This record gives sequence, structure tokens and C-alpha cells, in this order.
Amino acid sequence: MNKVSSFFKIEERQSSISREIIGGITTFLAMAYILAVNPSILSGAGIDVPAGTFPTWNGVFTATAISAAIATLVMAFIANLPIALAPGLGLNAFFTYTVVLGMGCSWQLALTAVLLEGILFIILSICGVREAIIKSIPDGLKKAVAVGIGLFIAIIGLANAGIVSTETGTLIGFVNFNLANKAAIVAILGLIITIVLYTLNVPGSILIGIIVTTIIGIPFGVTTIPEGFKPFTLPSAPHFLAFDFKGIVIDKATGNFSGLVLGKFFIIFFTFLFTDLFDTIGTLLGVAEQGNLKDENGNVLNAKGALLADAIGTVAGACLGTSTVTSFVESSSGVAAGARTGLASLVTAVLFLLSLFLSPLFSLIPSAATAPALIFVGYLMMKAVTGIKFDDPTEGIPAFITIMTMPFSYSISKGIMWGIISYVIAKCAGKKIKEIPVVTWILAVIFVADIIFEALK
Repeated sequence: MNKVSSFFKIEERQSSISREIIGGITTFLAMAYILAVNPSILSGAGIDVPAGTFPTWNGVFTATAISAAIATLVMAFIANLPIALAPGLGLNAFFTYTVVLGMGCSWQLALTAVLLEGILFIILSICGVREAIIKSIPDGLKKAVAVGIGLFIAIIGLANAGIVSTETGTLIGFVNFNLANKAAIVAILGLIITIVLYTLNVPGSILIGIIVTTIIGIPFGVTTIPEGFKPFTLPSAPHFLAFDFKGIVIDKATGNFSGLVLGKFFIIFFTFLFTDLFDTIGTLLGVAEQGNLKDENGNVLNAKGALLADAIGTVAGACLGTSTVTSFVESSSGVAAGARTGLASLVTAVLFLLSLFLSPLFSLIPSAATAPALIFVGYLMMKAVTGIKFDDPTEGIPAFITIMTMPFSYSISKGIMWGIISYVIAKCAGKKIKEIPVVTWILAVIFVADIIFEALK
């Protein structure tokens, strides 16, 4: 145990092995839904025929679990950070609904774009380009990113549990807590339990909350145990190396070279690249701020290794047959449970591997049970707001826009984009141009160009 503690610097980060294990389990439970959701979304692209109900025993399920485990293991041993990775939501939807169904590309071509994006990310990570981008983001915006992510995952939790809905007669509102909304009632009970346990300083309060809420869900019918339930199963083979490099330049209708097809591919490639880049950066900044995982200069610890983890995970995922792998914001629930090192990531990775054989057990945990953890983490990440200089409009306004945009746009990357643009505008208006880092100027120009490009499409 001493060797484990020394390797992961557990005592140095004021943690313990038990806290790391609890944190790793908590993170896994908070993001285990991806094992069901990712195969469901990608099946729409034709990669696998939908099985109808979870567990979905197909190649995408296997690819999801293995790619998540590989990337999270890299995070554990190279970056030593409590951040887990898996195929990202939003990116898998873009893969299916925009690239395959909308643009008419094959899923093999989409996987090829994901592979090349991952390879470029590995190069950029090794060269320190992505790390330089993180360091260029002003301190106030880093804190705002943490707060924005907190609100973002809180609203994810509220939506997952059915506590908020667009069917309330308003843009979004709380549902009525009656027997028609059993999941919402169970989630609220779980949130109350989590609050009480945390206030009483009970170790592993968030994880205990998830387990107890799952049990409470049984009499409500929210936690269901299917007939003929079998806790063990064997995984299917993934779609290994199912790439289409010819499709990058060959029009499948004519069989000839097409500059138009090549241009379409680059649009797909750069969309994957752009979204993944800033989703990952936002998650790293948010979790580092929450867990105080920063060096003496206020930068994310081992940022290069962390960025390399999602790049390697993306390449591995593409080779196995799934969309872009990225850092999961649900990692903040594990940090809230006490995780501070890569040991927590190691635990999460092991659980992803076990899920290949035990996923029916994990599938019993309903969204209503993990929702309280996500909602509660919103409170924990809100603490960073006290470090933002709201009395200075050149700092406060960009921070507010960053915080506001993430939950309302349902996107971490858009929050960073509008935060940086507004930061440059505010600093210029406040005659503080010298305070704007060069890389921040470059990012602002790229973001504005992206907005114009999207408007002209």
C-alpha cells in the first residue's frame, strides 16, 4: 500500500487510498450511462442493429467500455489525475445525426475522421500546443469555467431525473412531484440523503447516496430488475479497424476523385477536432479548480499527460469502432467524493473493464440515482465563483457570459468560446489590451471565424 500511495502521491495531495477508491467508484457510477447511451446513438449510424433494450450486446458496447478503460488508464498512470474518459455525448450525436444521416457519409468514413483527429491530437499534445492553450486562458475565466460546468452538470442531473421539463408551460420548469413523476421523487429523496450525509461529514456520502437511492427506487418502480436477469455475460467483438480512407476523396456515387467530398471530409474532421479540444480543456480546468489540482503558477497539474490521454483514447476508440473519446465532466462527482489522484482513475478504468462481463448489474442503477450526485456537485463547483473579480467589468462580464453559456447552450466548448470572445472585447473596451495574452487573441480570432463560417453554411 505504501508503494501505491507513493506512486500516486496520495498523501502529498492530502487524500487516502479509501477516498480514491470511493471517488473512482463514484465517477464510474455517475458516467456508466454512457455504456447504454453510446451504443444506442451510434446504432442509428448503422454500426450495429439496435438490440432494443439495455444491455446492448454489440460491438459498440465493447468498444465503448474498452476505449474508456484505455484512456482512463493513461490518465491514471501518465497524468495522475482523477479524471475519467469515454466516448463523448454530443460528439457521438454529431457522428450519427450530422455526419452519417445528415451528410450521407458512411460510418466507416466518420470513424476515419475520428482516427485522424486523434492522431493530430497526439502530435499537438506531445508538442505542447494544447497545453499552451490551457495556460493562455485567464485565471478569472478558468474559475468561471468551473462554475459553468457545475451548473451544466447540475442541469444534466435535473433533466436525467425528470425533475425539469420543457412540458411545464414555460421554457423549462420543475415538474409536479406526483406519482406520475416517480423518477423525480426518487431523485429528490436521493438529493436529500446526499445533503444530510455530506453535512454530517460521512465518508463516501455521494457514493452512499447513489446506492441508497437505487434501493429506494425499487418500490417506486424506478429501479427495475428484469425477468430472467443474469448478472454475467460475455462481450461481443468490436468493429476493429473499420476505416474508409478511399472515401476521403472518392465520390461513392461515381467512384471518381471529388474535391467536394474532400472538402466535406475536412469540415467533419475539424468539427470533431474543435469540439473535442475545448470540451476536454473545459473539463480539465473545471475539475482542477474543484480539486485544487494546480501547480504553483495556477496551471493544471500534468496537463500534457491529461491531454495525451484523451488523444490516445480517441485513436483507440476509432480503431475499436466508436466515436471520439473525451474527458467526462462527471469526474467532478468523484473529486467531490474525495478523489485527488490517478488511483481513482485506475479504479474507474477497472470497473469499465468489469462492465464487459457485469454490465447487467450496473444497468440496474437508474438515472434518478446518479442525478443527485450530479446536482450536488453543482453546489461544490459553485465555490469557485468567490474567486472571480466581479467588481472589475473586464473580468466579471466575460466570467458571467462563460458561466451563463455552458448550461443554457448545453455545451462546455461554446461556454469557453463566448467567454474568450467577450474577454477580448471587454479588455479592449476597458483599455487593458496589454492584459490579453497572445494565444487568447489567436483563440478569439479562430472562434469568431468559426461563428462566421457556421452562419454562412
